Amino acid sequence: MNTLITVSLLGIAAMLSEVFRFKKFIQTVFIAAVTGATGLAVLDWGTSYSYFRFMVLFDDYALAFSILFLVLTLIWLLLSQEYFCNENTRADYFALISFSLAGAIILSSFSDLSMFFIGIEILSVSAYVLAGSNRSDIRSAEAALKYFLPGAFSTGFLLFGMALIYGATGSFNLSNISLWIIANHSNLPVMVNAGVVFLITGLLFKIAAMPFHNWAPDVYDGSPTPVTAYMSTIIKAASFAAFYRLFVSCFSIMADWWTPLLVIAAAITMIGGNITAVYQNNLKRMLAYSSIAHSGYLLLAVAAINQLSKPAMLFYLAAYSVASLGMFTLVNRMGNEQQLDKLKGFAHDNPFYAALITLLTLSMAGIPPLAGFFGKYYVFLSSIRSDLIWPVIVAVIASLIGVYYYFRIVYNMYSKPAASAHVVSLSGFDKSAILITALLTLLLGIAPALIADII
Repeated sequence: MNTLITVSLLGIAAMLSEVFRFKKFIQTVFIAAVTGATGLAVLDWGTSYSYFRFMVLFDDYALAFSILFLVLTLIWLLLSQEYFCNENTRADYFALISFSLAGAIILSSFSDLSMFFIGIEILSVSAYVLAGSNRSDIRSAEAALKYFLPGAFSTGFLLFGMALIYGATGSFNLSNISLWIIANHSNLPVMVNAGVVFLITGLLFKIAAMPFHNWAPDVYDGSPTPVTAYMSTIIKAASFAAFYRLFVSCFSIMADWWTPLLVIAAAITMIGGNITAVYQNNLKRMLAYSSIAHSGYLLLAVAAINQLSKPAMLFYLAAYSVASLGMFTLVNRMGNEQQLDKLKGFAHDNPFYAALITLLTLSMAGIPPLAGFFGKYYVFLSSIRSDLIWPVIVAVIASLIGVYYYFRIVYNMYSKPAASAHVVSLSGFDKSAILITALLTLLLGIAPALIADII
């Protein structure tokens, strides 16, 4: 709870920074507060406290994801320095990031459907504004609109599903709902099944899983690149943390009924996302479809309810997010020209950092012994233990397709540029971000138990 309070107060401080004239120090305050919030979460480890009449529960699951969000945000700041260079909007951006972090922490710790809704709206509204934050680019305004409309539509599904569940069970509390479903499992009303379907539909929109993914490529492409990196890592991780917590806490007794729905969505998402990514020549859109495909793998962890599925999802999100932040550092430096051809000559001018980006690319492709490989290994093992054999076969095939377009990135980096081509250059912050993400990718590959065994 101390972590949530700290991040919420940080958002308020960012909003008031201009009034009290400490706006030029807001980045320092932000880094100190996020670091402090991370420390508070570590100190609370091993505890399990409920607050607000059992509306939020800060157990090791919530704390683990909160630490993940905060650490990823600190890394994300390295690639986002130019995003905060405008002093007129800096405080606003930091306030939005702070409140979205607060929403993410709520989504990992809610134990009541009303708090689930509050968390997802705090996170979503902040993301809508961030997507349209580049007022000099019409594509950013278009991205914000394309993000807001499906987001509002999916919120309607979530609310209707919550209303149906409340109408049947008479409670918003996850424990009470679970007990009611267990007591009436043999004769559940259709209202409960319908509510679960609406909740699944709304959440599939939020995580950009197929066939509810159409908004994601355009939103990722049109948003400022640092915002795209934030959406594909912290926001995706928060959405999956909420998805897993909701369905394991409330509906695990009904798993035989809703697991096939998630498995089918996962299979379509893995195959469709990877095949579509193959045909992309724009690196940012390629990573957007790659993000959609990764949502499919993560859905398998949600569908496979067993002791391994929770650490598998946490590890996968950590491995994917770290590598993705390093990749988006390169995309951010490419500016508006994000065609793969622009990467040609990069390895000649930046051999060390080209090797690091190659490592990150191989991790996202799932090549051993890097972190991405172990992320998929844990998800596949969890799925097999729940007898989800054919989805794992589909996931392996999808991963092989993914290797092709990831290797296109490496191939272009090590190709010779045209005589008049301008080779992408990196700033000091870019190099730091790539180095840190590459080292973390190696560390998680060498010692996956650092994350896989903590919850």
